[in-house]
Amino acid sequence: MVAVIGAALAFVANALSPYGLDLTKNFFPGAKPVSVGVAIGTNVPGIASAQTNSPAETLAAQLREIGLQLADSNKVAQFFHDPRREQDWVIFIDARDGEHYEAGHIPGAYLFDRFRPETYLANVVPVCLTAQYIVFYCNGGTCDASEHAAIMLRDSIGIPKEKVFVYGGGIDEWSSNGMPIEIGPRNSGKFTNVNETATSGRAAGSK
Repeated sequence: MVAVIGAALAFVANALSPYGLDLTKNFFPGAKPVSVGVAIGTNVPGIASAQTNSPAETLAAQLREIGLQLADSNKVAQFFHDPRREQDWVIFIDARDGEHYEAGHIPGAYLFDRFRPETYLANVVPVCLTAQYIVFYCNGGTCDASEHAAIMLRDSIGIPKEKVFVYGGGIDEWSSNGMPIEIGPRNSGKFTNVNETATSGRAAGSK
């Protein structure tokens, strides 16, 4: 396992240059396509407006086109409360930068800023290789950093696509739903949204 992780780190560090962002653009040529049905707001004769896809359906279709799975708030809550999370078999990865991460993140989430991948690879690659499920998130809404980070890691170290999920609502929805927010570094033991105190405590005790 040490050899595998070492090889993976070496490969990823070599593949991801300081201009790694340019490499990821190959995965998203042009504007994001709407892959199912008809784009929202488009009028096509013979197709009723009631058949227009919801934003969640459209996002799920877009993610499927690039080999990713959408996780809604219910699915994400299930992952968060899954006992396997305490052994890093279910992990969350925050795709924002360090400043936003320390201001508030999902408890126990790992930080992976794709603009500075070399800073985070040593912590993130080993858990990605052993995790059963990986949930990437950013701010939610129009933020697509989670998608870029998921593709970068998935394709660089060979993570099976069945393991990879993107939380479309992101940290904004998570906070709005009253879920616990960890501040400072990972497992700092400092939380907001304390209505989830018991769960927060478990997160602080995880790896």
